[in-house]
Amino acid sequence: MKRVPLLLLGGLVAVALAACGGKKPEPPAPAAGPNADSLAAAQKAHDDSVAAAQAEAERLAREDAERRQRMADSLAALGRSTEAVKTILATMVHFDFDKSIIRAGDAAVLDQKVAILQANPGLRIRISGHCDERGSDEYNLALGNRRATSAKQYLTSHGIDASRIETASYGEERPIDPGHDESSWAQNRRDEFEILAGGDNLKQP
Repeated sequence: MKRVPLLLLGGLVAVALAACGGKKPEPPAPAAGPNADSLAAAQKAHDDSVAAAQAEAERLAREDAERRQRMADSLAALGRSTEAVKTILATMVHFDFDKSIIRAGDAAVLDQKVAILQANPGLRIRISGHCDERGSDEYNLALGNRRATSAKQYLTSHGIDASRIETASYGEERPIDPGHDESSWAQNRRDEFEILAGGDNLKQP
C-alpha cells in the first residue's frame, strides 16, 4: 500500500522537471517594414513639399497680379486716348553692349505692349533693332536683327501671334544720338516699335 504514494510522487517530480527543464520557444521576429517614425517623416516631407509648391504658386500669382496692376495704373495715368496708347507702343527698349537679352526693366515695357496688342487684335507692328557705332556694319546688322527678334519672341511668348509682328535691323545706320561716348552709345543700342496697321482708335487694355 505504501508504493502507490511513492509512484505518484515520482510522477509529479518527473512532470515538474520536464516543465522546468524544457527550452521555451522564442517568439517570432517582427515582420520587417517601415516604423512609425519613418512613415511620419516621409509624410511630413511630402506635406512640406506640397505646401512649398502652393506657396510658390501663390507668390507668382501675386507678382503677376501686381505687375498687371502697375501696367493698368500706368495706362490709366496717360488717359484713354489713342495717342496715349501710341506713346506706350512707341516706348523703346535698350540693351547692354553687344547683347540682345531683354533686361528686367525693359520686360515691364514689353508687358505694356502685350496688353495693348491683346486689347487691339487688328494691330500690327514692326520692331527694328539698332546698335551703337562700334563693330563692323555686317556684325551690327546681325546684332540689330537679334535684338529685334528677342523683343518679338518676348511678345509671342506672352500670347501675341507672330504674324502680327515684323522685324527689321538697321545696325548702326540710324543713331538717335550722334555722340561718340558711352552715354550716346547706350541710347543707340535699342529696339524701336512702329505701327503698321490697326492704329486708329486704339483701345486701352
